[in-house]
Order: sequence, then structure tokens, then C-alpha cells
Amino acid sequence: MPTQILKELFEEYIKTTAEKSVVENKIVLLCHLTNSVINAIGSAESKAYVTNRMLKHIFDNKPAEEFHFLVDHLHKVVKFPDRIFKNKDGKRGGFCFVKRIKNDEYLCSIEIVEGEGFYIATAFRLRKPQYLNSYELVWSWKGDNPSS
Repeated sequence: MPTQILKELFEEYIKTTAEKSVVENKIVLLCHLTNSVINAIGSAESKAYVTNRMLKHIFDNKPAEEFHFLVDHLHKVVKFPDRIFKNKDGKRGGFCFVKRIKNDEYLCSIEIVEGEGFYIATAFRLRKPQYLNSYELVWSWKGDNPSS
């Protein structure tokens, strides 16, 4: 179902737009986070939302193959991350959710809007394994605690 929601959002609001054009802001529920993930980041929020502006940003800036893969799998990264990192100051989103799918890792930056839920700021395939070396690990599926 989340995959279908993203495909419909893409088809209706993004597919035929010019590069870097402004799109109407639509917000849709992507999924609910698991209790383990909610507890790991210390939030009372459970709903994760995606906007067509975020989708447009990815559509304009990522290769088509990566964009369509994210449309099909973004909910897995958000709902079932393998690891959660604290995002760096100055970057959009408070946390980075990372999940390995097939042979690649995907990162999704998440913003918490108190009283509303989580909003996906951006998502992309990690191309360099060392990208996250300077990020603080908050949580990992290995025993639900950060690895030491």
C-alpha cells in the first residue's frame, strides 16, 4: 500500500513537471513506525509522512533508477531501519534511518514535527561506505542498542 501511495503521488503531481519547478504541497501518510524505532529516538510520534515536494526533490536530483527504487522501498527504510543515526547539525532532519536492501544501503533523513509526526526530508542510496563514519549511532537492530 505505501508503494502505491507514492506511485500515485508521483503520477498525479510530479511526473509531467519541468525540472526544478514548484509543485503544490501534498502530504500523505507513508507508514507507522515500529515501537522499537519510536523508543530508540525518544518520541511519542508514530506516523511518518511524505510530501510531494520531497518526492519532487528526489526526482529532480537522483538518477531515475534510484528514484523509482526509492518509490518502491522508502517505506521499508522508514518502518524497518537497520540503523538510526543522529543527523549532523545544519542538516535537515534530526535522524538518519539506514537500511540495506539488496546490495545497497539507503539513507532517509527524518524530521520530527511535534504533535504531527515524522516527515521524510530526503532519501538516497549511500554510495560511499564511509559516509556515516562521523555520524553518531543512536540505535541498531542488533539487540536494539547502539553497537559498541
